Amino acid sequence: MSKVVGSISRTIFKSDNDYYVLLFKVKDNDGDKKYNNKVITVTGYFYDLDDSMDLSLSGEFTKHSKYGEQFNVSSYQKLIPEDKNSIVAFFSGGLFKGIGEAKALKIYEELGNDAINLIKEDENVLRKVRALSEKNILTISKKIQELDSSTDTLLSLTELGFNSNDATMIYKKYKEKTVEIVNEDIYTLFYDLEKLSFQKIDRIALKNNFLKNDERRIRAGIVNTMRVLGNEKGDTYFIEEDIYRYLKIIINYETTYDDFKENLKKLVNSLRVVEIDNKYQLMEYFEADSNIVKRLTYLNNKEDINYKKDYLDKKIREFEKVSNITYDAKQKEAIKEAFVKNFLIITGGPGTGKTTIIKSIVSMYRDIFHLKYDLEDEVVLLAPTGRASKRIMEATTYKASTIHRFLKWNKDTNKFQVNENHKSEAKLVIIDEVSMLDTLLFSSLLNGLKYDTRIILVGDANQLPSVLPGEVLKDLIDCNLFKVIKLTNLYRQKDESNIINLAYDVNSGEIHYDLFNQSNDLIFYKADSMDLKEKLMLIVKDYLKTDYHDFQIMAPMYKTLNGINNLNIMLQDIFNPKSSKKNEITIFDVIYREGDKVLQLMNMPEDNIYNGDIGIINKIDAVKKEVEIDYDGNLVTFNKSVFGNFTLGYVISIHKSQGSEFKTVLIPILKEYGRMLYRKLIYTGITRSKQKLILIGEVEAFKKGVLNNNNNKRKTDLGEKIKKRYS
Repeated sequence: MSKVVGSISRTIFKSDNDYYVLLFKVKDNDGDKKYNNKVITVTGYFYDLDDSMDLSLSGEFTKHSKYGEQFNVSSYQKLIPEDKNSIVAFFSGGLFKGIGEAKALKIYEELGNDAINLIKEDENVLRKVRALSEKNILTISKKIQELDSSTDTLLSLTELGFNSNDATMIYKKYKEKTVEIVNEDIYTLFYDLEKLSFQKIDRIALKNNFLKNDERRIRAGIVNTMRVLGNEKGDTYFIEEDIYRYLKIIINYETTYDDFKENLKKLVNSLRVVEIDNKYQLMEYFEADSNIVKRLTYLNNKEDINYKKDYLDKKIREFEKVSNITYDAKQKEAIKEAFVKNFLIITGGPGTGKTTIIKSIVSMYRDIFHLKYDLEDEVVLLAPTGRASKRIMEATTYKASTIHRFLKWNKDTNKFQVNENHKSEAKLVIIDEVSMLDTLLFSSLLNGLKYDTRIILVGDANQLPSVLPGEVLKDLIDCNLFKVIKLTNLYRQKDESNIINLAYDVNSGEIHYDLFNQSNDLIFYKADSMDLKEKLMLIVKDYLKTDYHDFQIMAPMYKTLNGINNLNIMLQDIFNPKSSKKNEITIFDVIYREGDKVLQLMNMPEDNIYNGDIGIINKIDAVKKEVEIDYDGNLVTFNKSVFGNFTLGYVISIHKSQGSEFKTVLIPILKEYGRMLYRKLIYTGITRSKQKLILIGEVEAFKKGVLNNNNNKRKTDLGEKIKKRYS
């Protein structure tokens, strides 16, 4: 650990979460004169910086591949100015509102080099300075006490074990109450600051002599258990026995059932957990459910929009003629209801024309309301993922966006800038692929819309539900209180494709083996766990020159012998073998080389790439540790700090494929995938294919998966809450 003392020359960058890049003039360098009187680049997290104060910084000098030598700060202290120039600059530097250079000079003339310490000891010394008003005195005294408090508090937090980022975030949240809150219950930080995990707080607490059976730890462990279970199982509520069973794993301690129940009750009393009918729900999910219920029942009860008799029928006929299309009765009903209802659900399986209807609704809306240039201000097309939004944009020719992008998600703060206080002006919002929409995201979207904004949800309730907790589409349909148009007629069979027939059979729990291998669009190759790789290698050789967007292998799970991780390594050698002409880099024990197909794992809206996007590694600089990836012409450079945001994409999970479509899909189906073989998963995988589907594996495993309709039934009660609202 090194230490440098000096002053800020210039602020180069500041993020919303107080990460700074500074030019810093060094006055002293830990006994080493190498950097004295030189300007260095400093990076780190700081609270309430003022360039009139000297700083003492602790940290390490590092070499950045792009920006050169930097000093990375782990902790810092603000130094009290003790000479005329520094004191005058300090008081007139903008930190104290209403104090200019003239008043700052008067303070120095009256109080001298020890001015700041004298003010700390007794603010009344400022009354000796005749140039200061009472308001000036209060401003100076309050700010100096706060600066003193922040320096001491940040130092104490780093001594506990928090890094400078965490310490700054904590102090920014609690200010002068920080020490009191940490001493009273350090786990409060876990409740209030979502970037601080239970594991981190718990590790620091135990290191600082917290007992494993401390009630504060048990209560935080219960909340964390509910969060972990929610993320793993998709549940939005839990029963007492399940929480207790998993709690001991989460906190590595087995408390008595009575102590557990008592602490669960205290969480209910403190409004961190809500209990209704023996169902326990985290407050954030209770509030999200309540928000959804309130908003949708309001829209549903609002009077329908009245059009002159036969007006919409006439408009549909006109659009059919212009577009050379003929709608069936259900499609016409869906289009008409989209103009009449304030809230509408359109659902149907693959090939039923959902995307066609979306395009028709937007086109007719533009025509009916005579919109040419400001259509996007009134009508918004959204989807939960980047691939889904791109697909709807390609299919409809209208602009579409991810929900995160529409709500202006800030990565640093994890907050949406379009929210209950800054709402969108949209009049109609259409959301596609709603099966992927989770409870918290839907609630956030509703917060960002005006109360009268009309909403249309479009999706296939038989597909996999959202990755995060909730089952919004299914719950809204099953409650039988909203207008739902169910599309059933198939329009994607003109080439006598068997893929959609298979999808509908699977969804019904039926297996008609005569569909397989009768035509080139649906093939089943038999293989077991031991020979799958060998047979897979033979099949994929026919697709080595196929565009990477047109052919995709998908598997049910990551681990096991034939899981995604192992298959990716094998297929990399086939699709992109090692070559002296291709640069390589090893990331987390996986070799990546130029030309590799990769899958994006995280939303990075600032770079216009999203979870589920697929790209090709364009360039690797192993010295600088940088990887440039081409996402459909969008070149994005990844450095070491974000290498975990992508992975090999020759094989992806079926979950990650949602919202995407490929001309040819290949899915291995083996008994070794065990619990991950279930109907919705297989159905979702099948429906990602547009022209050709190849299944390879064991017929019994396929049969087992199709018949397994019990896996992953989520504990959600959004529909029940809506029914209670109406009862």
